[in-house]
Amino acid sequence: MSVISREEACALAAVSGAELARLMDRAAGIRDGSWGRNVTYSRKVFVPLTNLCRDKCGYCTFAKQPGTPGAGYLTPEQVLQIVRRGEALGCKEALFSLGEKPELLHPEAADMLAALGYESTIDYVIAMCKRVLEETSLVPHVNAGTLDPGEVRRVKAVAGSAGIMLETISRRLTARGQAHFACPDKVPVQRLRTLERAGEASLPMTTGILIGIGETWEERIDSLLAIAELHVRYGHIQEVIVQNFRAKPGTPMALCAEPDMDDMLRTLAVARLLLPPGISLQAPPNLNEAFERYLLAGINDFGGISPVTADHINPERAWPAVGEIARRSATLGFELVERLTAYPSFLQPQHVSRFFGAKPLVALAALARVDGLARHQAHERLQSHQEVQV
Repeated sequence: MSVISREEACALAAVSGAELARLMDRAAGIRDGSWGRNVTYSRKVFVPLTNLCRDKCGYCTFAKQPGTPGAGYLTPEQVLQIVRRGEALGCKEALFSLGEKPELLHPEAADMLAALGYESTIDYVIAMCKRVLEETSLVPHVNAGTLDPGEVRRVKAVAGSAGIMLETISRRLTARGQAHFACPDKVPVQRLRTLERAGEASLPMTTGILIGIGETWEERIDSLLAIAELHVRYGHIQEVIVQNFRAKPGTPMALCAEPDMDDMLRTLAVARLLLPPGISLQAPPNLNEAFERYLLAGINDFGGISPVTADHINPERAWPAVGEIARRSATLGFELVERLTAYPSFLQPQHVSRFFGAKPLVALAALARVDGLARHQAHERLQSHQEVQV
């Protein structure tokens, strides 16, 4: 399914200048043939259900230790308050993001869950997704980390899609001094198993790679190929994100070099040539000032963007206003269109019974046009509203 071989991809590690421009043109041609000149985004609210986590990633500022200010779980009332504010501003996706299995490391997390009436974080996530489906018009997307087969099936029953970033296939980065040391849930095989279990359950998935955390170029290529292989087997990977590492003060990787624009463009173009063309290629617009250049390297999606909530994983990087993304996209010949948390190809009549549980499907159907995109294009209907992130 790949346009280029692994060997060809590995040889592109240092391509620059005119050669990089040609590579990007090639990738953009693949994108145009499969996705046209529309670039999509999902209007979402970010629900950081808990910032407690048992992993200690070297670049993370999201996770907090028990007892530190702000550490803990959102209450059900706080969850619904966030979601309803998003609903009022035309959001259609509720993205649940959280630390991984904190109750297995921190007794305080287990106590907090017990006070809320739950035994585990995944139990609480699923209960909150049910409430979102029952009490609002938004559709949950769940980033709950590694899951066992039963948990995958439970998520599918209450979510329109789910996600887990592979980040890297490199087991080397779990060694002492590396980005994923003391991170049991970042062992690559565990994340690949979750993606495989999602494939077996036909749960639409987002995944991707995080570049600049110490991986080699060859490890990037192998990470993309591992994702591609899973999609060829199961057909369940909706989108692949290429995300650039940003150094954050106070973390062990605070002084590490960040990928530059050429590195992002090179990686995006190669990703487009390696991945099956039906997989959406996404890059976040808030992690680089000149994000519109990603379009020249073959992306077709800017991911979830919120008019309500900040990117709690990268809180120092505010989302660009949707109108600004639309304007910059238009200067390059693209029209920004709003999608749902489930991509249009997954919402076609021949696929819906396979990929969605009954309740998420009802919610998605209420929000989808015949072509599977969002029924009401919120960036057009609500462009006069001031977008404020909290």
